[in-house]
This record gives sequence, C-alpha cells and structure tokens, in this order.
Amino acid sequence: MSKLVQGYEVVIGFETHAQLSTKSKIFSRASVAFGAEPNTQACAVDMALPGTLPVMNIGAVERAIEFGLAINAHIAERSIFARKNYFYPDLPKGYQISQFEIPVVQGGEVSFFLEEGQETVRKTVRLERAHLEEDAGKSLHEDFIGQSGIDLNRAGTPLLEIVTQPDMRSSDEAVAYAKELHKIVTWIGICDGNMQEGSFRCDANVSVRKPGGELGTRREIKNLNSSKCAGRLTRSKTATRSNKPPCCSTPTRARPAPCAPKKTPPTTATFLTRTCPRW
Repeated sequence: MSKLVQGYEVVIGFETHAQLSTKSKIFSRASVAFGAEPNTQACAVDMALPGTLPVMNIGAVERAIEFGLAINAHIAERSIFARKNYFYPDLPKGYQISQFEIPVVQGGEVSFFLEEGQETVRKTVRLERAHLEEDAGKSLHEDFIGQSGIDLNRAGTPLLEIVTQPDMRSSDEAVAYAKELHKIVTWIGICDGNMQEGSFRCDANVSVRKPGGELGTRREIKNLNSSKCAGRLTRSKTATRSNKPPCCSTPTRARPAPCAPKKTPPTTATFLTRTCPRW
C-alpha cells in the first residue's frame, strides 16, 4: 500500500549519475584522478579547441554493459550519441555529448527489502534506461571576489546516468533504492561510489497526486550526495507539495512527467566513429 500524505500519494523517480571507474575520460586520454590542481587534467579535446574530435573510451562502454547485465536489462547492439545543447559556463563546447534515441542499457530493475511495520517487504523499482555521457567542468566561487573561476578537470569524465520509472512512493523507498543501487555499482566495480568526491550523485523527482490519478507536476532536487540528505530532502519536498495541491502549484519551470524523455530531441552526433584502447 502507498503511504498517503494529507490525502495525496507521493511519486518519486530518481536519476543517478555514477562516475565510471576508468583511468581516463570518456572521449580523451586525460586523467580522471581526483584532487589535481585546477585545469591540469584537461586536454585539447576536453577544452573543445578547434579541430579536435572525440574518441570513444571502450572501457566506459564495457562498464555500462556490465551494469546492464547486473540488473537484467536489454543491451543495445547499436547505440547512438547525441549533442545535448545548453549553456553552462563550465561546458566548453556549449553542448554535452550524451545519448538520447538509443541508450546502451534499456529497462532492467533494482530490488531491495524494506521494513514496513512488523513485516519485511520486497520492493522493485523499474529502470527506464542507463546511458553514457560526459560530465561538465566545475565553477569555482570561494576563492574569487566578484567573479568565478573555471576548473575543467572534470570536463569529459565518463558518467552512466541511471533513470528509474516513477515507482517509489515514500522517502524510505527512495533511500533504500539509492543504497541498493550504490551497492550494485560498487560491488561489480564500475564505480567507486565515493559520494564526497562526486562519484555517485542522485537527482530526485518528486510529485504528488490523488491516489490513482495522473502524475502531478514534479519538482527536481539536484545533486544529492548522501542517503541521509536524499531522505531528508524528499520528505521535505513531499510535505511542501502535499500542502499545495498540484493543480494550484506554480512550478519553478515547466517540466515533463517524471523520467519522461524530453520532447525536443538533441542533435544526433555522427562523428563518433573511432574507439581508443581500454584505459
């Protein structure tokens, strides 16, 4: 049974970014080691200098496939990369290389056990997809007055974005799912799971609805890097949304239903035809 909050059913979906355990970046041979001085691990490809072309890191693809097999998902025999165009000051190209039409991992599920009263209940969260993409850089604010600095060491870091269906109905389920997913990616060795270093980050999509009704307008909580933080913020956002019915709420910005693909597909990139050795 779903737990109701002031007569509303909570609907939660997760998008998780797991940094893959390669030694180099997804489209270049630059190192991904944590803690280096700013901009000392960014090569010409990462900085999007004219004339540079990305070269796929086979190790990132292999790790994505390992994850797909671990969750009993379908592995696409043919996958496509695309350009996701948006402006970030620390995104040198002006677009992110990601996957849209045909992600490498499709479907799958994550199961876990949850205490409900005197019973232990098995819960299953369906996954919509897991796709490869590159990370952006990092904006630095603390050491500057009236301006910001840019560190491109993270630009091009290989990520596996794992997207669920909106199957969770409480913050407890969301926390249990995040812990189980963290356990899976670390156990099979595709991610070190270090939340303090940003290797495992979750975005929670929270909405409320009348039981059995249509999905409400979602609110997205970005970059949760601990299970405790995920539980606290999803509970807080649930209380906020249930106090103000979805039909009367004013979202920060219009967004599709939880975990739904964006309506406007990005431009398909056709230049990713070569692969580099395992790194």
